[in-house]
Amino acid sequence: MAGNGLTSMAAPCTAHKGAAHQDAADRIVYLIVDNIAGRPGRAGRKTEVERTDIETVISKLIAGRFNDPVRIVAFDSKGRWSKDMSRELAEEIQTRCDIDTMPVPEHIRDFVRSHWAAPAAVAF
Repeated sequence: MAGNGLTSMAAPCTAHKGAAHQDAADRIVYLIVDNIAGRPGRAGRKTEVERTDIETVISKLIAGRFNDPVRIVAFDSKGRWSKDMSRELAEEIQTRCDIDTMPVPEHIRDFVRSHWAAPAAVAF
């Protein structure tokens, strides 16, 4: 949709099959929807296949490679499944920032807040 201020990035990576040979056609693709308000239409970002895995996606999110991520969806290239990974990635980002005793970077703070709620306190 032109003018909606959203763009997406498809970031493919090879699926892990343990010690077995990896089928080049079996890939997990991470689609990152990035809000680029102020820029009309859609713009694509490219990521090299061999460098894109879940760790790279998380690192790029933390490093500020995206303006305002809205959602992250994973799907396999053979079309068997897809999953909204936003909650899992938001939780992982929050956990890493907590371990490093640093705040969640401002550019992804809204993403983390909207997709991950802190666990409720356990009452004894």
